[in-house]
Amino acid sequence: MAGYRKEKLEAEIRRVIADTFLKEIKDPRIGFLTVTGVKLSKDYTTARVGISVIGDDREKKLSLAGAESAAGYIQHIVGKAIRMRVVPRIFFQLDSSIEDGMRVTGLIDGLSSKNDVPGDEDGTPE
Repeated sequence: MAGYRKEKLEAEIRRVIADTFLKEIKDPRIGFLTVTGVKLSKDYTTARVGISVIGDDREKKLSLAGAESAAGYIQHIVGKAIRMRVVPRIFFQLDSSIEDGMRVTGLIDGLSSKNDVPGDEDGTPE
């Protein structure tokens, strides 16, 4: 039962953080940022927040720096939104899963276009 509670808290914290970035954080260093997930520690005192940034390495570093500078404010907002005995300390880390997925999709599309041979519908040449 504790796993279910932890998953619900992680989802709620993720929602609150994503809304905060969308509506309240106006740091010019933060580019196109997506909150990909939250992992709470067993005692709920720390939260590792995965963020994905579309762009080059410089934009990723700037966005991560902007997110880290806003961590205290975001922690305050999470504390107001979610009633917990201890508000978890927020740590941000870059998550490249979205870019990895786009790269794999591009590879698959490239393979499928190479395998297209003129002929019948089943792919056998005439």
